Amino acid sequence: MRLSKIDQISYNKPVRDLCLVACPQCDLLQHLSYDISTGSSVCCYRCNKELWRHRKDSFNRTLALTIATLILYIIANSGPILGLTAVGHEASTTIVGGAEKLWNNNQQIVAALVLFVAVIAPALQIGFQLFILLGCFRKRPKPWVGVLLRYLNFTRTWSMLEVMLLGVLVALTKISDYATVITSVSFFSLFAVVFLLAAMQSSFDPHEVWRRIIWVEEVDCFAGNKYSVEDCK
Repeated sequence: MRLSKIDQISYNKPVRDLCLVACPQCDLLQHLSYDISTGSSVCCYRCNKELWRHRKDSFNRTLALTIATLILYIIANSGPILGLTAVGHEASTTIVGGAEKLWNNNQQIVAALVLFVAVIAPALQIGFQLFILLGCFRKRPKPWVGVLLRYLNFTRTWSMLEVMLLGVLVALTKISDYATVITSVSFFSLFAVVFLLAAMQSSFDPHEVWRRIIWVEEVDCFAGNKYSVEDCK
């Protein structure tokens, strides 16, 4: 079937109403009001799931947390996180070094998973978050900001530094009776990164990013109507 000229222009276009959102829990379409006090939240009318929370100074706080997380992440991966001393012998390893030793011991699948969830995924999460925030400081963010925002949740899901850190703490408890454990700055930096990642995620407001991205034309080519976030108030 051949589309008419009007259908070709309007086919598969985003809805012009920037206030219309679908609940991720029950898919109910509803208008989202952004005119609420700081700290308040907007919930779904049907299932009561939180749709948006007004976070105070979300961009600047998240940017500061992201830069701090990036610095500590580099420190955590630049040197050995732990060292052991037993019977006059001393050994230490980094996060990447641990994955390398698993690989050399014919544990390629486990080594690849450790490398991905403990090194690659956290680095992608921090990098995506930083580029998203820097891109949104432009008056009109580029569409690639939205693309990175879509993949940000994927990196959060696979970033499991806290799981690795928990395993390290359990191992330290069991091995402390047989060897002397030497902690380093990288270990404490890794410990801080886990909390900063959680704080970074808690302070970030993705709705503010979506509202800044121009996905559709500002002027409706048929009705001549203009839409902006100000209409949601």
